[in-house]
Amino acid sequence: MKVLPSIFAYIVFVLLLAIMPVTAQHNGYADWLVTNFWLIFFFLSGLTFLVITAILVVQKKNKEYYIQGFLVATTVKILACLFFIIIFLAKNKVNKYVFLADFFYVYLLNMVFEVYVLLRNLRHKNLR
Repeated sequence: MKVLPSIFAYIVFVLLLAIMPVTAQHNGYADWLVTNFWLIFFFLSGLTFLVITAILVVQKKNKEYYIQGFLVATTVKILACLFFIIIFLAKNKVNKYVFLADFFYVYLLNMVFEVYVLLRNLRHKNLR
């Protein structure tokens, strides 16, 4: 998979991922979302976008550094998410369980898409 089709697929994925929270907000289930849900959503989506793009660019330029690039990008993403959680919870009073559900909804689905794109790029050309 090339860089531009992967980016386009990610944009479509983010739009599909946003359907459930938008529907919840407009149908009276806004209490299922923390007050700054869209900050969480766009932070994690932007971070995942940067990770996917960086890893695909590294793979395209030098395939020998693909694994190291993947490990560095994943480590940076996890650390950025941890710092985000600490800062977000320090500045906002939220229901912990709703926050966990909202955060992991966005984080885990972004991670699944990231793994899908990266594994698709590792497939052997004869299997395509």
